[in-house]
Amino acid sequence: MRRPRLTVTRLSLVAALLAAAALLLVACGEEKEEEATPAATAPKATSAVEATPREVKKVTFMAGFKPQANLPFVGVYVAQEKGFFKEQSLDVDIQHSDGSQHVQLLAAGKIQFATGDAAQVLRRRAETGIPIVAIALIGQTGQQGWVALADSGIDAPADWMGKTVGFRNTIPPDFYAILKANGVDPNTVKTVNVGYQPPTLLLEGKVDVYPVFLSNEPDTIRRQGKEVTVFQAADYGVPTLGLTYMSNEDFIASNPDVVERFLKAALRGIQYAIDNPEEAVEIVLQYAPQEEAEHQRFMLDTEIGGAYNRVTTENGLGWQTEEQWQALADTLLEFGALEKAVDVNGAFSNEFVERIYTNGQLIWP
Repeated sequence: MRRPRLTVTRLSLVAALLAAAALLLVACGEEKEEEATPAATAPKATSAVEATPREVKKVTFMAGFKPQANLPFVGVYVAQEKGFFKEQSLDVDIQHSDGSQHVQLLAAGKIQFATGDAAQVLRRRAETGIPIVAIALIGQTGQQGWVALADSGIDAPADWMGKTVGFRNTIPPDFYAILKANGVDPNTVKTVNVGYQPPTLLLEGKVDVYPVFLSNEPDTIRRQGKEVTVFQAADYGVPTLGLTYMSNEDFIASNPDVVERFLKAALRGIQYAIDNPEEAVEIVLQYAPQEEAEHQRFMLDTEIGGAYNRVTTENGLGWQTEEQWQALADTLLEFGALEKAVDVNGAFSNEFVERIYTNGQLIWP
């Protein structure tokens, strides 16, 4: 009687073992399925595309004048020395123009970026059809003006009547616009071409009112012991604009990512200079060792002041509007500084500044 019981027990044991094995296989299969599902569907932290470094692009920037602390120059110097261009995968060759060749080289595609006065952009497009475009407006007001000695009694444009006022090579539209805004007949003012002769002409009394770059000669004269009264067109309601970063239409169309990366690094360089002006001047002197630090600081501070207004505070440095450009074009046309009307919408682009900033804050990297 025991054998049958033993047989049943063994069979039961075998059955139990088989059942347990089956359950284990099922459980293992379910566990593998549960492990496989997240691996197949969960997003990865970095994809192969994201992990691939951007190709380093080599570009050339040519400043529109000798090395000095003009704000657009400073932005590029700082971006180079602080590694901002490198972080944007750019290899930037920094050069300087000794005349107007930077505009021709930019138009011909020999260089990719340059600086230029907003009025220059409009004139080149209107007169020669050169397809240069301002990709950021750094000088929200013009960079030129006039000065008189503070003790000369010349305190307002109305005092220019009967006086000798200097100009450089051609009389700028700002001169006529200032006189018009103050009700002064240009025929009552004597004008003389002083070219780029030093401000000793003013100190020696050879002219009563001397033409200046606002971030330059006023400091030079004061450092010689003479205070000056400064006249700039914007103070009399005349539309003026200053220096821009420029590129050309073909390069912008074919390399928008490179344009954005360059501009982002340069604008970050400007912001760094604003936050760290003493270090920024030290960087400038690496490019302009012959210059005096104190004078370069004056230039930097003056141009920082001219880079801000309501629209840049709200939208970011370099912001520009159609209204600004149209007002400048109308003024240039009115006073004979523009041969013909020009479509201002082709002269500037906010495309890149819009992408670089959010609520006035630069996005990095």
